[in-house]
Amino acid sequence: MQKATGITSFGAFIPRRRLQRAAIASAHAWAFPALKGLGKGERSMCGWDEDAITMAVEAGRDCLRGRSAEAVTGVTLASTSAPYADLNNAVFVGAALRLPTTASAGDTGGSTRAGLSALIAACRSADSGERLVIASERRTAKPGSTQEMQIGCGAGAVSVGAGDGVIARFLGSESVSVPFIDHFRKTGNDFDYSWEERWIRDEGIGKIVPSAVSRLLKRLELGADRVAHFGMSGGPAKSDAAVAKALKLAPEKVLPDLQGTVGDTGAAQPILQLIAAIERAKPGDVIVIVSFAQGCEVIALEMQQAAPAAVGRRGLAGSIANRIEETAYLKMLSNDGHLELDWGMRAETDHKTALTQVYRSADQIFAFIGGKCSACGQIQFPRLPACVNCATSGALTPYALSEEPAKIATYTADWLMYSPAPPLYMGLVQFDCGARLLMEIVDVGTNGIDVGTPLSMTFRKKERDKLRGWDRYFWKATPG
Repeated sequence: MQKATGITSFGAFIPRRRLQRAAIASAHAWAFPALKGLGKGERSMCGWDEDAITMAVEAGRDCLRGRSAEAVTGVTLASTSAPYADLNNAVFVGAALRLPTTASAGDTGGSTRAGLSALIAACRSADSGERLVIASERRTAKPGSTQEMQIGCGAGAVSVGAGDGVIARFLGSESVSVPFIDHFRKTGNDFDYSWEERWIRDEGIGKIVPSAVSRLLKRLELGADRVAHFGMSGGPAKSDAAVAKALKLAPEKVLPDLQGTVGDTGAAQPILQLIAAIERAKPGDVIVIVSFAQGCEVIALEMQQAAPAAVGRRGLAGSIANRIEETAYLKMLSNDGHLELDWGMRAETDHKTALTQVYRSADQIFAFIGGKCSACGQIQFPRLPACVNCATSGALTPYALSEEPAKIATYTADWLMYSPAPPLYMGLVQFDCGARLLMEIVDVGTNGIDVGTPLSMTFRKKERDKLRGWDRYFWKATPG
């Protein structure tokens, strides 16, 4: 009997800061008063130190809670906003997740359907071992555009495998590839160019998607009544409801489009919608997810078992709930590089990175691997030739700190030191395992921090080398 293949685990990450759309509309009211009609709800926004790589790492960590990274045979990063054009972005993700160096790593993009395409490809080759599929987007739009109000940032991750651990079985997929251009962004351009919504909805989605879904259901010998959860991304608002109606699906079967809380996350959107379905589905439920872009991808899965709980996993619902309300629209423009502020002389520094050292210390930089002394048990970072406690040489064995809980021992909020997100919070972080080091603390909300505040680790950009176009990554601490 052939083993079931499909989703074995899942995880999500949404940046904590949620910009109120009313703040965007208010900033542009002098020129575009009509935007007030879109000024409801909120959208996720990235900090200056977050991008498609850092969010992919966080979603991947969420997916791997309670699972062995050693079992992963490959990772695929799907994104239309990956920071590097000629560099394997997925390699950084794999290194931060402590995947085996023998695991394959690859990028895919070029379209917002890349996330679902990568998932379908992984499901079709699940017999070759467990694969991690992560879709991550840091999307930006021209200030004052409707897209600026509608898009969001985030990442979704699923592991794909075969056997008894499958929680959502892959039933099949359908693809349509046609030169229907709803929006595009040429290489070298900063923003997308979008066409008229009514044409996209009526001529594109209305004629392409229902027939594709119907063909898949017919091939799988499934009636529309068997579909319990339906999600579609890539179209104008409410186009998913129109497709569901054409397919004779009840309105309550349509998954949330996340517009009120997150925004359209591009290639990550179908993965996040799939996670939303898994979090609420029961065994036997059929899930159908569609990603529209130059045609569409359609996938159908059947829940085999209720999604098992994993200690520490937030999932999509938890990540959406973990929020900080933001009303400073100019902060988003600055973070996205659309507003160049005068940060003063303290910002006039050269951040050239020695790439030789990046490779030599890769396990410490990306995986946050410290050392544990085999003589006295002291844990320290960085991993030095000798123990800082007993001075024994050559006794330090690798010890990962990224998942270790910690607390603030001391801290300061510095308004003088340059930071793209002032004030710069620095503190002496005391890990429960005994390690102690000075770290930057990010995502400090309105409640602030204090000595003893619990901390967790998060993968971020540490510095930007604007002259050479290089980002230096490392780990930071965050409350919670």
